[in-house]
Amino acid sequence: MQSADLLIDAFGRVREEVHAAVGSLSDEQLTERLDADANSIAWLCWHLERVQDDHVAAAFGTAQVWQQPQWAQWADTFGLTARDIGYGHSPKQVGQVRAPRSMLTGYVDAVHAQTLKLIADVTDADLDRVVDERWDPPVTLGVRLVSVISDCLQHVGQAAFIRGVLLRR
Repeated sequence: MQSADLLIDAFGRVREEVHAAVGSLSDEQLTERLDADANSIAWLCWHLERVQDDHVAAAFGTAQVWQQPQWAQWADTFGLTARDIGYGHSPKQVGQVRAPRSMLTGYVDAVHAQTLKLIADVTDADLDRVVDERWDPPVTLGVRLVSVISDCLQHVGQAAFIRGVLLRR
């Protein structure tokens, strides 16, 4: 297995798990919160894909999917900026992220497709390339991609947990 194959598999698992977490839930269930300060499935899935979109695009020096016109309109709907990825959102901002399942999965699929294009030819040597010098030590492509995968899987696990709670009610 080559580095690119490993990354393709890992990001594929993120996509699969988002689709499973969102599943056949209604729009109301997607935005339901277990308490007033909790994240919703819609917010968690939006956020994890925004992080993937933002971080992977930056690592490869390309535009984000979110900046394409069809998704930029979504940002306006939520009252968010085109650069917003959800870090530090207040409970009110979390509640603003309301989207039908088709929009969530559409964004997931679009980000996944771009990610696959960007990582398809990654080699072992590419993984050592520094992509962010704001940290000490500077962040390499390998560290950034593993970090994104980890963050995404943590958030989709949270979404799956919420799904389970909602379906047992």
